[in-house]
Order: sequence, then structure tokens, then C-alpha cells
Amino acid sequence: MNTESTPIRIQPVILCGGSGTRLWPLSRSGFPKQFLCLTGEHSLFQQAVLRLNSLADSRWQLGAPYVVTSEAHRFLVQEQLRELAVPLGLALLEPEAKNTAPALTLAALAALEQGDDPILVVTPADQTLSDQAAFHQALSQAMALAADGLIGLLGIPPQGPETGYGYIQTVTDETNGISQVARFVEKPSAAAAEGYLQQGGYYWNAGIFVLRASVWLDALRQQRPEMAQIAQLAWQGRRSEGQFLRPEAQAFARVSAESVDYAVLEPLSAEADHPLRLTPLDAGWNDLGAWDAVWKVLPKDEADNALLGDVLLTQSRGNLVHASSRLVSLVGVDDLVVVETADAVLVAHKTQAQQVRQIVDQLGAQSREEQALHRKIYRPWGWYDCIDQGHRFKVKRIQVKPKASLSLQMHHHRAEHWVVVKGTAQIHCGDKSLLISENQSTYIPLGEAHRLSNPGSIPLEIIEVQSGSYLGEDDILRFEDHYGRQDRGSPLEAPSAGSEGQSPGQPPDLLL
Repeated sequence: MNTESTPIRIQPVILCGGSGTRLWPLSRSGFPKQFLCLTGEHSLFQQAVLRLNSLADSRWQLGAPYVVTSEAHRFLVQEQLRELAVPLGLALLEPEAKNTAPALTLAALAALEQGDDPILVVTPADQTLSDQAAFHQALSQAMALAADGLIGLLGIPPQGPETGYGYIQTVTDETNGISQVARFVEKPSAAAAEGYLQQGGYYWNAGIFVLRASVWLDALRQQRPEMAQIAQLAWQGRRSEGQFLRPEAQAFARVSAESVDYAVLEPLSAEADHPLRLTPLDAGWNDLGAWDAVWKVLPKDEADNALLGDVLLTQSRGNLVHASSRLVSLVGVDDLVVVETADAVLVAHKTQAQQVRQIVDQLGAQSREEQALHRKIYRPWGWYDCIDQGHRFKVKRIQVKPKASLSLQMHHHRAEHWVVVKGTAQIHCGDKSLLISENQSTYIPLGEAHRLSNPGSIPLEIIEVQSGSYLGEDDILRFEDHYGRQDRGSPLEAPSAGSEGQSPGQPPDLLL
């Protein structure tokens, strides 16, 4: 491969789906684990971005990342990239989760639109690595393979007979430790996993792969022609809004939900002369799939306790305690996972951490908001925290970013009273406009079109007291919005209560 004259374009692709249910109550579908800071000062998504963003050198022309995510998480992606000062290439917004094969297909089609055939470096958004240099070395080997038309996979040397991971079996080593792939094995039994360790030549499947965009699309057309055809139709019907790209929803709904491995790589590995090659990645990899895995990677005290937040304990060993909003104390207990948030507390034995998903399933069956949403809800303009509520009233603390603005909106069933506690608020209410600052307040009558903005250079904080017959988050009608969430073109078109086709009691919209 000759990379000296013209750098080869590298397109990072970050697969940012998944809900991380086994890390509840910190991870929820509205704010899943990839956006959490579980280790260090950056979220797992940000760690993935930084790992890939540091690949640039004279051999490669590194593009801004493509992120495949959901409509509900698009502003989280945008905000966390802004915190890193890393530009977004594209946010490919899946109308519904369809696993990794359709996600990669969207990224490959988008990459080819640029007029060449870049190498896609594809990684999940929810992993952690402790050895950056080892990661770069392994990935450079995989990119060299991809430049020659092969498909490079990164495999993790197994640290034990893990039954929760997929395995990749390899045949005889080639140069520099690179091996040909023999087969894929999905989550084996404990006895089989033990046998793999004794036999050797098996690696954990990290879900990180490197290949040219055209190589993926050709392989997909060969192995899953129907998926390739339907995905192409969804791509042709796409809509663009700045850096947000949406495939056509009805066509995308017909795409089968399959992983990259199951759809393409596994059947490809059965062919005699296939292009799959594996590079070992020994870099302290962990996918943080459950709380016991988080405990393993965190720093610990002399009694093997991993402690985050305001925690006191005595005569306790081997625990993971994560306190988000209050003091948590442990006395005389070992090997527990205790995770406290503002609205939920998890207590589990560390050996049963995989079973947290069963609690999430129960929450879903009962249609409880704790499955999807935290008490503190992030929005593109800032956040709000519901600090108290009762019969016919709700109290929120709201923060608005500098120069940001909520939508011009109205409510059919509630009035609001706003008190500024920090910064300056610009308020439009009906045909009136006013500025209020700390310790000043205003009243928003029921049915009145209104907007809250922060004209200042520091965050604006207000206390909002709602009162009315229905206080659900779905009682909102937008007329103008800076974030593409508009419902109506003018306040004059506002309908009467109930005519929106959305009755009180429906699940809250994650994008409100």
C-alpha cells in the first residue's frame, strides 16, 4: 500500500444506539450509557470520539465523525461534541433501532456521496480503553488492511471464560500478529468458553471493524440483497436538515434488524477465500455492559470499594457505590452495587448485575417514566429538573444556556409562574416583551403563546411553578422553534384543547 503521495480518507463512524438497560438507573433510554461519564471526565461517546480523532497523521486524511443515532439523542450528540470542540460530520438519525448492519449501511452510503471510497473506521460508542497507544497501533494495522480491500476486525485477547461476549476464532497467524478469521461464535456456554481459552486462537469480538465503504456495500448486496435494496430506497428518500440526515421512515421500517456480524461477516467467513482479517487489541478494553464491569475499571480504596459521589461506609468490602444527589452510607456489607439517583435507587449483589435488565422490563410493563427518563431532563437549550409536584401543581428548576431560547409555545391545561434566580430572562408573552432579572417574576396565563430566552452570557436559571388540571409534558403546542420541533406556523392558528390528537396521559415526548 502506498500512502506517501496522497493521504487516504478515513471516515470515523460511531454507532450510538442502544439503551444500556443493565446500567439502570443511571442509564435510561432517554439518556443511555454512551452519554454517561462512568470513567474519567468524558462520556463513553466522547471517549470514542477522542480515540478516533487522534488518529490523524500524514498517512490519513481524517474526516469529521459520522454518528448513527436516534432522533431522541441527536441533541445529546451535538452538545457532547460541542464540549470537545469537535465538529460533527453527519448525524444519521434512524427512525427506529435496526441493529448495526442497517446503521453501517447508512454510513457507507453517506460516505460514498463525498465522491471517493473512504475507509470506514467503525466503533460502538459505549466502550472504554485504557491503552491509547496500543489501540492506535492495532487500528493502524486494520486500516492498512482495509486500504488493500480487506476487512479488518479488532479482537480482544480473552481475560477469562466470559459467556456474555461473542468470540472470533482465527487460524494461523500471518505477519504482525494478523490472522485470518475462521468463524464467529455467539455467547458460548461456560464450558465452551473455557475450552476456547485452553485451545487458543479465540478472541472476544469488540465490534470494531475497518473497511472501505464500497467493500461493505458489495458484501451486503452479496449476503443480504433485500436489506441492501430496502436500505437504498430509504437512503434515496432521505431528508436533510443541516448536519441531521433522516432516511425515509416507511422504507427503513422494512429493513430487517440484524447485526453486522450476523448479516454479513459470519456468512462471509464460511467462504473459502474471504477478506476477513483480525488484529489483536490488548488495550484494557471493556464494554461496561453491567455494573460489575464498571466496578472492575474504577479506582478502588484499600477495601476494594469503588466510590463515586458523597459516600460513607464502614466494615464493607468490594462494593460499587454511585451517589448522584445525596449522601449514601453502607455498614457491614460486601460485594454490593448501590446506585442512587434523584428518583430511583438500585441495590444489587455484584454477581447478579446482569439481572438489572429484569427491573427495567418491569418498569416498561408498568409504563413508568423511570424506565426512560431521569428527573433532570436535558434539552438542546439547557435542562429542567422537576423538584416537587402534587395535586394540580408542579415545580421545576430550569436552566437556559447563554443565547439559547425555548420554543414559542402554549399550553392548553396549565398556567405558569416564573421566578428568576440567576441571570436575566427575556420573555415574550402574548403581544408583550419584557426583561426580568434575579428575584423578579412574571405570570404566563393558560392558553397564552409565550417564549423564554437567555440574552446574557451566563446560564439563566428560573423556578417555574405550574398550576392546572393537567401537567403532563405532552401539553405543549409549538409555533416557532430553533431546533426543528415546530408544530404550528402561527399562534393565531392555535386550536382548542384536545384538538391536537394527543390526549393527556400519553407518554412524554423525549424531545420536548
